[in-house]
Amino acid sequence: MARYTGPSTKIARKFGEPVFGEDKYFEKRNYPSGQHGLARKRKKVSEYGTQLKEKQKVKYTYGVLERQFRNIYKKASRMKGQKGENLLILLESRLDNLVYRMGVAPTRAAARQLVSHCHITVNGEVCNIPSSIVKPGDVIAVRERSKSLEVITNAVGAARKYSWIEFDAKNLSGKYLNVPVREEIPENINEQLIVELYSK
Repeated sequence: MARYTGPSTKIARKFGEPVFGEDKYFEKRNYPSGQHGLARKRKKVSEYGTQLKEKQKVKYTYGVLERQFRNIYKKASRMKGQKGENLLILLESRLDNLVYRMGVAPTRAAARQLVSHCHITVNGEVCNIPSSIVKPGDVIAVRERSKSLEVITNAVGAARKYSWIEFDAKNLSGKYLNVPVREEIPENINEQLIVELYSK
């Protein structure tokens, strides 16, 4: 199972925002790394460079590697509607992302681990594939034997609420109500740049 395992704060500082979730080290130094991180005058970035950076930011945010991201984009381009919005909808519909959005895990990486370690069920059946696409109406829950895990109990206390997810904190289960509208997705992403990059 491929995933990014390198330094997270260094990547966050490169993009200028905490792409991996809350990061106390990023808050201390939210400028590019290196001896001259603050003072260095950045070269003017080309149009291609801007588009590539946006794609990389989305990949790191959702924990997706290149081949998987390309496949998701191809799927999004076959769907009706705008490619960029379809791409974000598919990324938001991933099981690991929905576990994170429900507040069962503190980060997407932690949510991915919970799924792959068989702690999560979809419609009562154990699902250990983080990339599986959840359909509206599906019920995601924590397995009975996993409800006492410290990582889950700590994360639920700080959970945020989203309009497209109905979450029952007592039973640790949630329902994916509907596909989110672009305006509801809180991530700072310019999906049009990604569409322009792939249409070259």
